[in-house]
Amino acid sequence: MVLEQQRQPLRQAELPEPAPGPGQVQLEVRACGVCRTDLHILDGELAEPKLPLVMGHQIVGIVREAGERAERFAPGDRVGVPWLGWTCGVCRYCRAGRENLCDRARFTGYDLDGGYAEVAVADERFCFPIPEGYPDLQAAPLLCAGLIGYRALRLVGEAERIGFYGFGAAAHILCQVAVHKGRRVFAFTREGDTETQAFARQLGAEWAGGSEEPPPEELDGAIVFAPVGGLMTAALRASAKGARIISAGIHMSDIPSFPYAELWGERVLGSVANLTRRDGEEFVALAPQVPVRTEVETYPLEGANQALEDLRAGRLRGAAVLNLAGSGS
Repeated sequence: MVLEQQRQPLRQAELPEPAPGPGQVQLEVRACGVCRTDLHILDGELAEPKLPLVMGHQIVGIVREAGERAERFAPGDRVGVPWLGWTCGVCRYCRAGRENLCDRARFTGYDLDGGYAEVAVADERFCFPIPEGYPDLQAAPLLCAGLIGYRALRLVGEAERIGFYGFGAAAHILCQVAVHKGRRVFAFTREGDTETQAFARQLGAEWAGGSEEPPPEELDGAIVFAPVGGLMTAALRASAKGARIISAGIHMSDIPSFPYAELWGERVLGSVANLTRRDGEEFVALAPQVPVRTEVETYPLEGANQALEDLRAGRLRGAAVLNLAGSGS
């Protein structure tokens, strides 16, 4: 499914099969998660993708062939491919262990063709082994929704009472991780969305309500998953002194102005940018221990446009995943 022009639907097309270059592996794609970042690319809010482009950066695939000097994986291995697809290794961020901020980073499904396809290639250094026990469809959301959420959780520090603003793919995974770690989760959803609020409580949130409702207790930290700048200030108003408010999105509408008094008290507004391989290794090891259970709604490859529209409209419970391996994968 090819993006030829932003703000236009994806087009089903036959493309030449990509061959693995040096250090790359060729994958038979089994599943690919559909992410809000894909929607930002489609809608032109992330303005400089490679075009034409195969989107998709939550790829679960089976290694078919390894390119020259690619030795980490053998044919038949099951691997995951995340958003971060390549870094330079020499800029000041890479040298400091902050490759998520690399000046020349390339991203899967944005700069590099991704997983809305039957075959993909990826740099083996940025692939992760998929834990046993996770079917392909349930593993795919771990590779962005899970990873970015995990990094955001680290950035809120030791907060005990954490607000989640927006309860979609990432939040439904991270809620399980946070509760496993002894945190108390307060879930904020669209006003009147009692179904999602019940879903959040089912996953361990001790309170769930509308995004403008005051929580029953002040928050020690918050993660804003929805791309709505006003939720950053809503979270700020709900937070205690010293709280960290983290945006987990790559794109967000403008944050409205607010009185300095709401920030004072060593409160912090921050953001998450991408991920590191260390994040991936830690999270992939942690997920089976929780254990994280992902809830997915599946679509065939040719249903990618419908999946994106359902994501836009908020019709999903959990995560959307393209199923390229048939039922039961």
